[in-house]
Amino acid sequence: MGLTPDLLMQGYANGIFPMAERRDDPEIFWVDPKRRGVMPLKGFHASRSLRRAMRRSDFEVTIDQDFAGVVDGCADRQDTWINDEIRSLYIALQARRQAHSLEIREDGALVGGVYGVVLGAAFFGESMFSRRTNASKIALACLVDRLNDAGFTLFDTQFLTEHLARLGGIEVTRAQYQQALGRAVGEQADFLRPPLRSPQDVAQRMTQMS
Repeated sequence: MGLTPDLLMQGYANGIFPMAERRDDPEIFWVDPKRRGVMPLKGFHASRSLRRAMRRSDFEVTIDQDFAGVVDGCADRQDTWINDEIRSLYIALQARRQAHSLEIREDGALVGGVYGVVLGAAFFGESMFSRRTNASKIALACLVDRLNDAGFTLFDTQFLTEHLARLGGIEVTRAQYQQALGRAVGEQADFLRPPLRSPQDVAQRMTQMS
């Protein structure tokens, strides 16, 4: 039996997520890290330079307008864990409003973005990409702003990279993650409820709260 959207959501509810070794590998395996990357929603660090870039940016933010394009942008690299089956599964989740994308556009063209899965008040960040300087950082800042407004309590980044650590990401143990996940999936959040804010507006809000 192959992986289905329902089985995929069961995996997230239990704290595991799927990956493939590479784009052309048909095999999918479950991952359950001993130490999990999370982004504290009240602890996102938008540096002065990032906020300045957001205020000066001509980027436009959209939601769920090109989910497949964001997934493809994330997979457009030499090494990727997104194979054809994983791509199809997440597109199916988005059709069920169980996955969402935040797009960064420049003159209408898709130049960056991030996508992830939602379950209760947990957002499982899957991947992000950038075709312009700061596009992925701005996407992440706008995503954190939206998750806070929408009532989310857990932002799972799966692994902690240097890039995420500079923005405030931390690592927690598997037990700590499971506790946070158990609380979050029993709560309610609505990714589509908050108003759409420009990078300039998000930068202003983050400056006021810093």
